[in-house]
Amino acid sequence: MRNIILFGPPGAGKGTQAQRLEENHGMIQLSTGDMLRAAVGTGSELGQRAKTIMDAGKLVDDETMIGIISERIDQPDCRDGFILDGFPRTVAQAEGLDQMLKDKGLHIDHAVEIAVDEEMLADRIRKRAAETGGARADDTVETLHKRLEVYRQQTAPVLPYYRDKGMLKTVDGMKDIEEVTAQIEEIVLA
Repeated sequence: MRNIILFGPPGAGKGTQAQRLEENHGMIQLSTGDMLRAAVGTGSELGQRAKTIMDAGKLVDDETMIGIISERIDQPDCRDGFILDGFPRTVAQAEGLDQMLKDKGLHIDHAVEIAVDEEMLADRIRKRAAETGGARADDTVETLHKRLEVYRQQTAPVLPYYRDKGMLKTVDGMKDIEEVTAQIEEIVLA
C-alpha cells in the first residue's frame, strides 16, 4: 500500500499526475476538488455551501474535508493505496489528516511537490477552460489569482511540515507531462 500527497499550486498538474498514478499502479485518486464538485452536483446543503465557498476562491472547512476523506479511505478500493490531490492545504489539516490516518493504522508514505512557474499557470488555466468548454466554474484567471494567493499564504507553509518529516520531494512541473510522471514515479516507486 502506498499513500501519497501531491502538492502544487492550482494548474500545476496534480490531477493529471494523480490520474496517471491511478491508471499505472492501481492507487485511487482522492481529489477533494472532485469530491466537492460532486457534492455541488447533488445540490445538497453541503454542495451548495461548498459551491459558494469555491466560487469565491476560498477553502472548505477542515472538519468537513477530513470527514469526506475519512469516509472515502474506508471504501474497499482504497485498500491498496490512495493519492490525495488538493489536501491538506494547511498545517492544521495536515495534523488532522495525520491523526485520522493514525487512528486507522495508516500513514502517508510520500509527499510530492509539483513546482511550477506561477506566471505560466494562467495560460494553462485558459487552455484547460477552452478544452473543457468552461465545465469547471473555477477555471478563470481571476479565480486562479485568488487561489494562488491562498496557496502562497496557507498551503505553501505545509511543505516544511512534510520536509521536516523527511517526506517531501520536489519535481519540476514545467517539464512535459511524461517527464513529470517519470519524476514522480521515481520517488513513489523507489
